[in-house]
Amino acid sequence: MTDDTPSTLAQRAGILVLLWFTGLYLRVPILVAPPLAPAIAGDLSLSQTGIGALTTLPVLMLAAGAIPGAYAIARLGARRTLVIAVLLVAAGSAARGLAPPTAILFAATVLLGLGVAAMQPALPAILPLWCPGFVGLGSAVYMNGMLMGEFIGAGLTLPVVMPLSGGSWRLTLLLWSLPAVLIAIALTRPASVRVSASRESRWGPDWRDSQVWRLGLLLGSASTVFFGTNAYMGSILERRDTLDRLPETLFLFNLSQVLASLAMLALTRHLLARRGPIIASGLLCVAGLAAFVWLDGWAAMAGVFAVGFASAVQLILLVSLPPQIADAATAGRLSAGMFTLGYAAAFGVPLIGGLTADLAGDVLTALIPIGAYALLATGLAPGLRLRIRPRTATA
Repeated sequence: MTDDTPSTLAQRAGILVLLWFTGLYLRVPILVAPPLAPAIAGDLSLSQTGIGALTTLPVLMLAAGAIPGAYAIARLGARRTLVIAVLLVAAGSAARGLAPPTAILFAATVLLGLGVAAMQPALPAILPLWCPGFVGLGSAVYMNGMLMGEFIGAGLTLPVVMPLSGGSWRLTLLLWSLPAVLIAIALTRPASVRVSASRESRWGPDWRDSQVWRLGLLLGSASTVFFGTNAYMGSILERRDTLDRLPETLFLFNLSQVLASLAMLALTRHLLARRGPIIASGLLCVAGLAAFVWLDGWAAMAGVFAVGFASAVQLILLVSLPPQIADAATAGRLSAGMFTLGYAAAFGVPLIGGLTADLAGDVLTALIPIGAYALLATGLAPGLRLRIRPRTATA
C-alpha cells in the first residue's frame, strides 16, 4: 500500500527534484568544455589533441572510476559516496580555471571525470533506499536531468554564463561549479532515509555473471552511438559540402535526446524493465545510422534525430535496470560493471571507426564499426534477466 498523504507526496517531490539536479551534474561539467575550447586553447596555446582531451578524458575516467566508486559505496555508503563525488566534480570543474600550467587543467579534468564516475554507480545504489515504490520514476527523473545537462551545458555556456563572467572562461567554469556545492549540501538532508555503510566483503562487479556483460555491452552500444555520431557528424557533413548545416544538425541531435527523456518520464511504467523496448531502441539506432550514412538532405537529418532519440531511450532503459532488478548493495556493483564496460566501449569503438575511415579514405566508413557494434550488442538483449524485485518503504 502506498502512502499518498500530503507530507509523503511533498517528500517524494523533493527527492525527485534533488535527483534531477544531481543528474544534471553528470554531464554539465563535461559539456561546458567544448564551447569554451577556443578560448581555453587561445589562452593556453593548446593543440587540437589537447582540446579533444578536455572532453575525451572525462569519458575515459567514467570507465576507470566506476569500480573505485563501487568500493566507496561498499565502505562509505551510497549517500556519502554521492556527496563526496559531487564535491569532487565541483572542485575539479573549478580547478580547471587555475591553469596554466596546462598540467593543472588536465589533472583537474581527470578529477572531474573520477567524480562523475563515482556518481554513476552511487545513484542507482541510492534509488532503492530513497524511492521505494517509485524506483523507475526516480531513474527516469535523474536520467532526464543528465540529458538536460547535455543540452544546458552545451547550449547556455556561451550565450548566458560567459557574459555573466565578463567573457572569462575561468570564471565561467567557476560559476558552473558553484551549484554542485549546493547540490552536495542538499544531498545530506533527506533525514528520513536510513543510509549506512555496507560491511559486505564483495564490493566489485561479479565478472562471472553474464548479466554484467550483457548490460555493459548494451550500455556501450547506446553511448558509442551517441559519442560516435557526435564525433564524426561535422566531418560527414563537410564531405557532403553541407557543413553549414552543422548548427541545426547538432541542435536537432541534442533536442532529440531531451524529447526522449521527456517521453520516458511519461511512459516509465510501460517501458522500463522490458526487453522489447531495449531491442527496438537498439535497432532504431542502427537504422538511424544507416540513414545518416547513405542518405542526404532531410532524410539524413531524420536519421540523426532517430539516433539521438533511440540512444537516449536505450540509455535510460539500461541505467534504470540495476535498482529495479537488484537490492541496494548489489545495484551499485552491477552499475559499476556496466559503466566500466560501457564507457570503455564508448571510448574505444569510435576510435576504431576513425581508424577505419583513415584506412578507407572515407569518413562515412567511420560509422560502420559503430553500427555493427550496436547491432551485435542488441542481440544480447533477449538474454537479460529482468525480474523486478519487490520494494518496501524502509531501507
